[in-house]
Amino acid sequence: MPTRASSSAEHTPTSPHSDDARQRRALGDFLRAHRERLTPAAVGLPPMGRRRTPGLRREEVAQLCGLSSTWYTWIEQAREVSISAGALAAVAGALRLSRAERAYLFDLAGKRDPERGAAPLPHHATAQVQAAVAAVAAPAYALDRCWDVLAWNAAAADIFRGWLDAPGVSGGAGTKNLLRYIFLDAGARTLIQDWESRARRVVAEFRAECSAYLDDTPVRALTDALQRESPVFAALWSQQDVVEREGGRRGFHHPERGDIDFAQVTFRLSGHDDVKLVMLLA
Repeated sequence: MPTRASSSAEHTPTSPHSDDARQRRALGDFLRAHRERLTPAAVGLPPMGRRRTPGLRREEVAQLCGLSSTWYTWIEQAREVSISAGALAAVAGALRLSRAERAYLFDLAGKRDPERGAAPLPHHATAQVQAAVAAVAAPAYALDRCWDVLAWNAAAADIFRGWLDAPGVSGGAGTKNLLRYIFLDAGARTLIQDWESRARRVVAEFRAECSAYLDDTPVRALTDALQRESPVFAALWSQQDVVEREGGRRGFHHPERGDIDFAQVTFRLSGHDDVKLVMLLA
């Protein structure tokens, strides 16, 4: 006796139960919710008669974006249509999305934000970052996306003798930069245990982190300069290795305390997406 065939829709990529379909629905719901929060006056449009629904009309959002009204409607309806990063950026601007909302929009669409990383580097630690570093009893320092050191405490300066405890800058980069210290300061090879292994991993970690900032001028300037000034960095960078930044033991040959080691722990600071707090715990 023939058995009834199961529905093929359950196994196709366009099934409403598929991950792609759920993602498209989430994107459409997000856009619709933010469209309905805006009024014409809020975006500089004149009111156009009585409205049966709250917020902007779809065609008004499309007008603000300079995009097709049909295309925008299909996005909200979770249809399968091609979405470029540029179009998403236009929609984010039209809907007056915050930085966090814009990042969420691009994540939902599976696209890289072309403006991510475009914010200027801080160069100086905010009061909150300084307070976070100072509050840690263990050696601690804060890095920006170029791994420039924004703040450090006395315990960290004691570990990194000749670098964090020294006045001025390291490596001629205009600031204290961790990569420039590791590859251009001879003292780093003496201080850091198993320097070659650590240097290899550090380059792979930095490549993984800066993947979101490939077009960022400071990041590109840093890697270009290091490739010119350090043959070791240039060789490691050319290998295209990528690994996640991880904790684990970090050993040092301290000039006074001898061989010491720590467990490294790294956190992202809330409200400072480009800044991470690194702590060396005994």
